[in-house]
Formats: sequence, C-alpha cells, structure tokens
Amino acid sequence: MNRKRAFLFKIIVFLFAFNSFSLYLYLHFYSNPKSHHQDQQQQLQKHQQLPVSVSFHGKPWPILPSYLPWSLKPKVPPKSCEGYFGNGFNRRIELLLPPSEIHRRSLPNYGANGGPGGWFRCFYSETLESSIFEGGRIRMNPDRIRMSVGGENLESVVGRAENDELPFFDSGAFEVEFAQGLSQGGNVNGGKLVNEEFLHQFVPQGPIEVHTMRSLLDSIRLVDPDEFKCSQWVEEPTLLVTRFEYANLFHAVTDWYSAYVASRVTGLPNRPHLVFVDGHCKTPLQETWKALFTSLKYAKNFSGPVCFRHAILSPLGYETALFKGLIDTINCQGATAHDLWQNPNDQKTARLSEFGEMIQAAFGFPVNRNRRPKLVSSHSILFMRREDYLAHPRHPGRVESRLSNEEEVFEALKIWAVNNLKCKVNLINGLFAHMPMKEQVRAIRDASVIIGAHGAGLTHIIAAAPNTVILEIISSEFRRPHFALISQWRGLKYYAINLDESYAEPGVVTKNVSNIMRSFGC
Repeated sequence: MNRKRAFLFKIIVFLFAFNSFSLYLYLHFYSNPKSHHQDQQQQLQKHQQLPVSVSFHGKPWPILPSYLPWSLKPKVPPKSCEGYFGNGFNRRIELLLPPSEIHRRSLPNYGANGGPGGWFRCFYSETLESSIFEGGRIRMNPDRIRMSVGGENLESVVGRAENDELPFFDSGAFEVEFAQGLSQGGNVNGGKLVNEEFLHQFVPQGPIEVHTMRSLLDSIRLVDPDEFKCSQWVEEPTLLVTRFEYANLFHAVTDWYSAYVASRVTGLPNRPHLVFVDGHCKTPLQETWKALFTSLKYAKNFSGPVCFRHAILSPLGYETALFKGLIDTINCQGATAHDLWQNPNDQKTARLSEFGEMIQAAFGFPVNRNRRPKLVSSHSILFMRREDYLAHPRHPGRVESRLSNEEEVFEALKIWAVNNLKCKVNLINGLFAHMPMKEQVRAIRDASVIIGAHGAGLTHIIAAAPNTVILEIISSEFRRPHFALISQWRGLKYYAINLDESYAEPGVVTKNVSNIMRSFGC
C-alpha cells in the first residue's frame, strides 16, 4: 500500500512540475508583445515573397445522353464525321516532353525528383487542318500583349477600332519553363518553342487574314528555371481563347464548340477555367461562356506575369466544321449516340447533339435520353424576330432586315394559331435581343417548331430538342446554307421558304406551318 501511495505521489509531483513549466513558457512568450509581433511580421513577409496560388475545383461535366467517348483513336478516317466534329485530332507531336518522361529517359543534368521544367504538345487534325495545343508551366506576360483591356461595358467603348481589340504578341508574350528537355519542331538555341516550318505544317494560315493563335505560338519562348518568376499561379486547367466576331451568335457558337472540343480531346476531368486573350468588351453572349466553363477572366485583367500549371490553346472558331462546312462539303447526318454505339458509321454523328445538350445542362436544364413524343396535346411554335440593338462598338444599333414584312407574318401566325383547334398551339414572340441567354435557351428547347428569317439567331437550333422542326424564311440576298447544315448535322427536319426578294406571303408561311403541324398529329 505504501509503495502505491509513493508512486501516486511521484505522478502528482511530475504533473505539477510539467504544468508549471508550461505556464512559465506561455507567460514568457506573451509578456513580450513586441517579440510576438516581430515573429508575425517575419511570417507575413515570408508569405508575401511567394507567388499567389489560385486553385479551386472546376465545374463537373454533366451527364449527357448523346455523349460518346473522346478517347484518342489513331484510326479515325480523314474526312469522316468523327474527323470533322469529334476527335480527329489524332496526330500527337511532343514539343517538350513532360519532366517525368524526361526523367524516365535518364537524360543528363536532370534531378532525381524530376526537377523543374514545362511541357508542351500538339494534337493535329488532318481533316480540319487545325491543332489543339496543351502544356504545363506556361507564363503569360500581359504587358507584352498589345490590345485593349477587354471586358468593359459596351457603352463605354463605342467607336473603338477592331484592331485595338485584337491581340498582337511581342516576343515572349508567352513563355515555357525549359530545363534540359526535348524539343521537336522548335529552335531551342534561339529560345523559340516552334519555328516557321512547324507553324506552316501544323497551324496553317489558310484564308484567315489574322491568325491570332498562330501568332501566339510564334511568341512563345523557352525560359530557364532561374528566370521563371510568377506573380500568380493558376493551378487548374485553363483554356486560352482568342475571338473575332464575338458579338455574332453563329461565330460565338463556333468558338464555344472549339473550346468544348479542346477540353474533351485533352481529357480534362472537369470543365476548365477560361482566359480571353483578346480585348473585346462584354456582350450578352458572355453569359454562355460563363455557364459552359468554370470561370472567366481577360488576359489584361492580370496585374503581372501569371503562370499556368496546365494551359490549353483552343483553335479558332473559323477552323471548326461548323464554319468550314459553309465552303466544303461535309456529308454527315445527325444520329443518336445509342445508334452509333451499336452501329458505328463514318457518315453519321451525334457530336452536335451532345454539344446542344451541354449548352442546356450548363444553364441547369435537365437533359434525358427519351425523345419527346410526337403526339402531345400542346405545342410551342417559336417565331424568332430580328430587332434593333447595339451589338459591338462599331455597330450602328440597327439590324439589317431579312424579312421586310416580319410583323405582318407574325400577326398572320397569331390568327392561325387561334383557329387551329385540334392541338393547343402556343405561339412565342421570339424577341431574343433583349432576353437573358438562359431564357433564350429555354424557349429553344421547349419549341416543337422554330420559324425565322435567315440570321445568326437561328444558330440556337443547335440546342433544340430532337424532334424539333425548323422552318427558315430566306430572302434572295441571303441564300446561305448555315441552318440547313446544322439541321442536317443535328438530324432535325428542315424546311425553307425561298423568297424572290424579302417579302413573304403570310398565307404561304401559315400553310407551311399547317403542314408541319400535321406531322405532329394536329
């Protein structure tokens, strides 16, 4: 018993001594506030010497009924539908190998842990004669990009010249950290990532007068790790996009699609961030960019050299099949992903349907695998209107008329809709110029029939439901295949009324709509 008491006494004495010593240290430390403040300042100064790191999770990819895998397939036939609309970027060129690959190959003068060093590669499409580029440890120097700031409110930059908004890249506008790597297609000794021969082969100028992505690549220099200093690091995958006709819906859709394809081809796990490498002002179409991708920023919004852990260079919208199909013959028919999964066909595609679902899902609309049944009691007919609005700094604020008696045609459709008793018809007055983009997409996806004069607004049919019917009214001055082709590539039924000039007989329009509605059982 005495031994037990002695043991307990020793424990009590030890705990008392330990607590007394801890209390002494605490009081000693906080009794000198100046010393504590100095320690905080040292820690703060140490932190401020480091570049700011921006890292947050990207938006997840939605589940899309028309989705098919985008895995790299070396045997995608040139000029096939997958070559045009999907992953025809099947030639891979390593310009700078990733550090892990260099280490694996046991190159001299390379650290055992892989060390510093960026990487850069190209995915080339023989079909589109276009390339997607991606790389890591890339520095953008905004002060070496000559253009307006971008992102301003339109009203504040009215009259600004287009050349002020387009980017012009000085040498070193973009740089890649280079540490004893491998380069194929570049002139390492001269400090450039790529040479003229490479650009001519993989980024051909073609008919594009100002090829901004080609100029961006030509500006890229290789930088020693000791010189690779950054004011900010962007940790997550980021798309670098340059735009031209940014206020026109058709051209915006080509840019959206190019950015989407680039994201899928490079296998990004989430939707990337977005940086506009141009100086264009804000437009309503920016709402869709923000919905499709994780975040949006303009290059000139960065205050100093910014470094990207993983950057992707999206091809110009002019290089997509959507644009090239206006000149070249692209003989592709829209089909369901289910059919193509069971019966692959080089002359059919579900890619534009997939992208249309992506737009819907980006705005929070549900997408499902079931086609809308034809026999329903109520149908929405969307009549898309052209109205005046200020589109961009050089726009007069008035749109060009494509249908001289548009109001008369709309009034005739209103009377016809009231007298169509077999099915309930809801005629929508599609004044899109002043509608939020989400409401525009809602009107498109809910429509059984879409009617409109030839104009960029009809590009919205890319997000239409599978059984939607398109009726385009075409004046004699605008006989262009834009929307007939999109309908074909989507697998939508399409009809056209070709006018002698720009006047449409109201009775002819209502007769065509009546015939379409009979196909719905009305």
